[in-house]
Amino acid sequence: MSRGVTAAAALQKLRDGNARFAAHARGTGTLLTAARRAKLTAAQEPFAIVLGCSDSRVPVEIVFNQGPGDLFVIRVAGNIVAPSLVGSVEFAADRFGTRLVVVLGHSSCGAIAATIEELHRPTMNQSPNQMAIVDRIRPGVERLVASKEAEGALAVEHAAMTANVTASVNQLRHGSTIIEGLIESEGLVVIGAWYSLETGKVEFQEETLPG
Repeated sequence: MSRGVTAAAALQKLRDGNARFAAHARGTGTLLTAARRAKLTAAQEPFAIVLGCSDSRVPVEIVFNQGPGDLFVIRVAGNIVAPSLVGSVEFAADRFGTRLVVVLGHSSCGAIAATIEELHRPTMNQSPNQMAIVDRIRPGVERLVASKEAEGALAVEHAAMTANVTASVNQLRHGSTIIEGLIESEGLVVIGAWYSLETGKVEFQEETLPG
């Protein structure tokens, strides 16, 4: 029941689930019994909210070895923060009492690569819809990309990906009066994380979580 799951307990559940996934261990998290399915027709009580990337290689429930009803997942290219996405986080945190929000980035992110390419070689006649994604990523990574050039493409990509996650976390923490209020008075926690396509492991931001 999400209203009884603290942010710290939710984070541990995600850590444990990802450890099972990365180790190719069998777990029961993804099983859906008839009783569980019947319960979910009436209500949902996700223990964590995850704003992740749309990349087909990062299926959030599988990465965290969780099943239907466990996670409230929002996916968008580049795990960016836009008004409708903020509203989705507000909805789940307020309606279901979910107390952990994770912004999940990942290695080899196409949206990050597209932004870096745009910074190096601006394109003409680009889709305005695709540029809307790039334009939300650009402010958080532009200076960093320039400063990391000497370290090579992989260092640039990793630094941009982590910076983009941090920017999205900050936008969620400070871009909504509802979320700010839940952080202040209800123990809501918003943190960032990074998934490695190479290892299957998720690394979380170091954060002191209440309870």
